[in-house]
Amino acid sequence: MTIGTSIFLIALGAILKFAVTATVAGINIQTAGVILMVVGVIGLVIGLFMLASGRRREERVVERDREPLYR
Repeated sequence: MTIGTSIFLIALGAILKFAVTATVAGINIQTAGVILMVVGVIGLVIGLFMLASGRRREERVVERDREPLYR
């Protein structure tokens, strides 16, 4: 799950939790909103952790003493 998807899920969950007042038989919309917000926050934390750990492992090698490709 990308960071953008996580933010979208958090926003959608907040809309369902706080802005929607309709009722649907068989499902509680506010509960679905809370579930979406929780899933979005978990995805955001995992995405940020993977982004940060990926940058730490990256090694940068600069080779300056190479022969030119063409003479």
